[in-house]
Amino acid sequence: MSQSPEGFPILSARGVGKQVAGVSGGSGKEGGGLTILSDVSFEMAAGESLAVVGVSGSGKSTLLGLLAGLDLPSSGEIHLAGKCLNRLDEDGRARLRGAHVGFVFQSFQLLPSLTALENVMLPLELAGVAAAAEQATQLLARVGLAARLGHYPRQLSGGEQQRVAIARAFAISPSVLFADEPTGNLDAASGERVSELLFALNAEQGTTLVLVTHDERLAARCGRTLRLDAGRVVADGQ
Repeated sequence: MSQSPEGFPILSARGVGKQVAGVSGGSGKEGGGLTILSDVSFEMAAGESLAVVGVSGSGKSTLLGLLAGLDLPSSGEIHLAGKCLNRLDEDGRARLRGAHVGFVFQSFQLLPSLTALENVMLPLELAGVAAAAEQATQLLARVGLAARLGHYPRQLSGGEQQRVAIARAFAISPSVLFADEPTGNLDAASGERVSELLFALNAEQGTTLVLVTHDERLAARCGRTLRLDAGRVVADGQ
């Protein structure tokens, strides 16, 4: 499998499983709990794009959270940017995300008390970038929101909020961008514009993209598709 220029995959999962104890109902019970993911393995080279697809409850969002180090697997290992997430504590995983990871969520996740400009400036300021306001302004102009810098999320449409979220996600030029149903809360026209921006910025920055989606058309724009069924990989290919 292709490697990143540094000689290792930028992202890999090796035999990853996730079980939740004490959950009643559902299928996939093991040891009195629920198996959400089982024996998931794959690698991604820098610059690849991967769509994770499957029906609701197949484990897509759980896998994304594990890959980003928001949670730890019950079994197996995940490596991100050369680091084994299993061997890092919560603070270590947070530092790794701050340096290498961007997020776009279905629910936008903008801070309501901050303007569009301030939302995009936040990761830049946390990274110690001196020209945070200038860079954030340029990014918002790139996503077509130069006239909305001082607007708060409540003053923006859903599509505009997601464009702010995309600008924020790309602010630190992340190694890996995780997008969880980025068009799920948008109408067709707004969703199309957001997806165009997402893939355009991804191409410009050479980011590795992991996209969770129900939208097969959106998934088809990625170079690879990983299909989950009941927590297992049932297909991995073009």
